[in-house]
Amino acid sequence: MNERPVVGISLGDVSGIGPEVTAEALSLPRVRKSLLPVVFGDGPTLARFPLFKKYAHTTPQTLARATEPTVCVVTELAEKDRVLGKPARAGGRAQYAYIQAAIEAARAGKVDALCTAPVSKEQISRAGIPFMGHTEVLAEAFGREVLMLMDGPRVRVALATNHVPLLEVSRMLTVERLVGQLQLLSRSLKPVVGRTPRIGVLSFNPHAGEGGLLGREEVEVLTPAIKRARRLRVDAHGPLAADGLFAQVERFPYDVVLAMYHDQGLIPAKALDFERTVNVTLGLPVPRTSPDHGTAYSLAGTGKASSVPMVEALLKAAQLAAR
Repeated sequence: MNERPVVGISLGDVSGIGPEVTAEALSLPRVRKSLLPVVFGDGPTLARFPLFKKYAHTTPQTLARATEPTVCVVTELAEKDRVLGKPARAGGRAQYAYIQAAIEAARAGKVDALCTAPVSKEQISRAGIPFMGHTEVLAEAFGREVLMLMDGPRVRVALATNHVPLLEVSRMLTVERLVGQLQLLSRSLKPVVGRTPRIGVLSFNPHAGEGGLLGREEVEVLTPAIKRARRLRVDAHGPLAADGLFAQVERFPYDVVLAMYHDQGLIPAKALDFERTVNVTLGLPVPRTSPDHGTAYSLAGTGKASSVPMVEALLKAAQLAAR
């Protein structure tokens, strides 16, 4: 692709840091050179930023494939519903509407990739919309099996399960599910690393289960899944005890690690390189990225929020779309 990829950006919660970090990131020359942005958000909120006043303006109903930086006005929130640091129920509905508008644009081929600013699961749910996260919404919208990948400069960590209670994780781990995820991970990363990626599979129980002494998941699910995946030409290894693996980060032996549950994967990913780790959804027909942080209501409007994670997410979206 010789022209800049068109990246659809959902603005996130207007009471959080999403609007300001998006504006700051899009003002950087290296970001402007890499992509053509279409920002889905709130008209009055976007009007606060001089950058967006220079953009073409449209609505979801009149949106065409962009040929210049564009604002797609999805909502016109009242002032009381867009107060910085004080989320409102209308804002909860609005941030979900931006996601849906961006998804529809992607499905119609009007954008080449998606980058989602942070939302609040709590506020969207309080607005009466069942919401467990972007990943789940995207999987349903596109009818695809997907995988969440934390893509950092030092480690890549994918998640076998996402936003589920710990009590339910073991039930969700099946041989078939893990084999499919390992195949998806291998297929998705092969163009990135230039060869079949070496995948480390984390154990579920402490000490990789100690041969069944500390749990049966490694014996009955993980090991059979790894063996089956290897027969399908996936370079998978494990189960590996998580407590020791990430201590090897300077000489990390794997291109990517598949973690069994959310915090097992995200704690090391965020601890090792929080600002530059990008949340990537694998398995979709278009790339989707997101900065690896939340709405940060306490920082909204203070000028203290870093735009580095948003910059990294936008550049990653453009890179994946171009590839």
